Amino acid sequence: MKKLIYTVMIMFSLAVMFTSCREEKSPEEKIEEAMDEVGDDLENASDDVQDAMEDVQDEIEEVKEESQDQ
Repeated sequence: MKKLIYTVMIMFSLAVMFTSCREEKSPEEKIEEAMDEVGDDLENASDDVQDAMEDVQDEIEEVKEESQDQ
């Protein structure tokens, strides 16, 4: 009888250990999340390009001012 109780306890423990409690996302949720990430990445890239263009424009203006001073 003890062996039966121990066996049931071990089986229950193993079942609890290997059962996932994590919520699984549906394919639609995964796609939506991926699209949001891509949109955020595009927005960040656009901001970076805009900042780089402004930096180049500032450099051009500085070079013009220096060439006019000479």
